[in-house]
Amino acid sequence: MIHSGTDPAAIAEAARLISSGKLIGLPTETVYGLGADASNDAAVALIFAAKGRPPNHPLIVHIAEAQQVLDYASSVPPFAARLIAAFWPGPLTLILPRKPGVATAAAGGQDSIGLRCPPHPVAQALLTACRTGVAAPSANRFGRVSPTTAAHVADELGDGLFVLDGGPCEVGIESTIVDCTRGQPVLLRPGVVTRAQLEAACGEPVLDNEALTSSAPRASGTLASHYAPNAKVRLMDKTELQAALAALQNNTTAANPVAVYAYSIADINEASVFYRTMPLQASQVAHELFAVLREFDAQGVDQIWVEALPATTEWDGVRDRLMRAAVQP
Repeated sequence: MIHSGTDPAAIAEAARLISSGKLIGLPTETVYGLGADASNDAAVALIFAAKGRPPNHPLIVHIAEAQQVLDYASSVPPFAARLIAAFWPGPLTLILPRKPGVATAAAGGQDSIGLRCPPHPVAQALLTACRTGVAAPSANRFGRVSPTTAAHVADELGDGLFVLDGGPCEVGIESTIVDCTRGQPVLLRPGVVTRAQLEAACGEPVLDNEALTSSAPRASGTLASHYAPNAKVRLMDKTELQAALAALQNNTTAANPVAVYAYSIADINEASVFYRTMPLQASQVAHELFAVLREFDAQGVDQIWVEALPATTEWDGVRDRLMRAAVQP
């Protein structure tokens, strides 16, 4: 059931459902989430069951304001406080030491917790009405393409779920994740907040996990295979893509259509190819990526051919999602 996120009665009902231990779908600026009361381990268990998600794979807890951080975190390093001041509300998740006995299920049993403050007005209205943190991974089956509209959520999880409609997600890919539990900021998942922006804000180098000998906490969306459509995703540079298209045109027995998402190939005159032009700006690709993958799946294609992205840092978040989508589970 999809309900307008601008309707105060819908917000109130969603908050009531959260407080009674039920699940709802909610919009954020990144993707739509499947939400439950983060302090209710039984309700959080429903998220794992609905998604088919392993219960040791932690969730992100969404809060209405930065002051709620200490409801869940036992400490906040100075560099993490600077990141909060710079980017919240916004598409940045911080992994912090967890207060004992708080949000155990949402944390996947770890002694750390992922926290985020989304700026989306519908999410803000809901979180304020709930007066509690809401654990909310993406509202899709585990490992599949994340939803960026309310209709995507209903298609994925069924009409029985109460979904607040906040329109298409502005950002379109999940938040940047920074681990703040090991004394230095460590990038666990890239997003639209870039490493350079993080370093400028916190005043320290942001490390890769491989640079440390200690183990990283588990975090959302960091498995090798993730964000995957039904069709097989193949990443190819321009030359490889042109060769594959030429081979397809010469193969008169090819029965199954393919989809192409590319920025440097203008025209494809092949009836068996569904083509979408990739924007030239990373933020625009992030905004539409998951919707495009879902659109291609709806066409029943067997393969999705994606042109390799420019090797610059602003593309890191999109590149990460596509590389994981291309890994076969």
